[in-house]
Amino acid sequence: MAATEPRSAPTPVAPPRRRGRRSSVRGWRRTDQLIFALAWLAGLGLCLVAGAIVIFLAIEGLQYLDPKLLVTSPSPAVNQAHSGGFLDPLIGTMTMALLGTLIATPLAVLTAVWVVEYGRPRWLAAVVETSIEMIAGTPDIVIAIFGLAFFQIGILAPFSFRASGGGVYGRSFLAAGIMMSLLALPLTYTATRNGLRAIPRHMREASFALGKTRAATIRRVLMPSLRPDIATGATLGLGRIVGSTAIIVLLLGATLQNSPQNSVPLLGFLRGTGSTLTSYIFFNSPAGEGNAPQKAYAAAFVLLLIVLVLNWAVARISRIGAGSSLNSGRMAR
Repeated sequence: MAATEPRSAPTPVAPPRRRGRRSSVRGWRRTDQLIFALAWLAGLGLCLVAGAIVIFLAIEGLQYLDPKLLVTSPSPAVNQAHSGGFLDPLIGTMTMALLGTLIATPLAVLTAVWVVEYGRPRWLAAVVETSIEMIAGTPDIVIAIFGLAFFQIGILAPFSFRASGGGVYGRSFLAAGIMMSLLALPLTYTATRNGLRAIPRHMREASFALGKTRAATIRRVLMPSLRPDIATGATLGLGRIVGSTAIIVLLLGATLQNSPQNSVPLLGFLRGTGSTLTSYIFFNSPAGEGNAPQKAYAAAFVLLLIVLVLNWAVARISRIGAGSSLNSGRMAR
């Protein structure tokens, strides 16, 4: 009789894992319940405040917003209620946003690339980061006073308004735009730096293995991956520029109309003085001298729409950046 082979023991099957049930809030400690309730109240409170601002400006702004205000320039008058629209401040706002962004974005991106990818000597990189943090925490009015004193230097006369007697006032779109770039630079720098640090090291190592230099790796591998981060930082900086008032009042003159310095089409305009929507709102608000709160509400609603569009753009860019990062991570696997 043939010996029967011993049967192998059956492999034990692991029982299916059960998803853990979420613990009920009622079972929490009193302290945790209190913190949970305060967190909900804080979130709801912020939503109510934001909603109240939007609803209030929508009601007041739409009530007085006339399409003619967007296409007519203001005129000097004791009472601004019947003295034109805010075309010039709207053009000034767009000019400030464009100038500040064009100056801040390249400087911020180049600085972030140098700090993260090179960072030698280390003490200089630390000084650069500390300086940017200091600029980010400096109030607008301090930056405005520094800019006014700086651009009143005689050698910088080509950048600002100059009186017929030769005096340098230090006020112009150029001077205000350069100082405005300091508001946007920390935001763009931080977004670019964080984006660089989030890129996996193996992407750099693969480029080096193919014989690419560090400069070529930055230009052809890292920079394309940083586009969403750069766009997000630039958009956030743009919102900071659009909402600034102190720099406009001191460095742009905050006049109702844009006044070119000379007859040269673009350079004369940039060297001249003018206003933006923020200064126009302040002038016509109940606390200002324009005595036209209706126009202030209408201009504030237009400015709110610009800020909401910028916030939507930031959220959209962030989603696109998250999607592209996820796809690149899957491809790397």
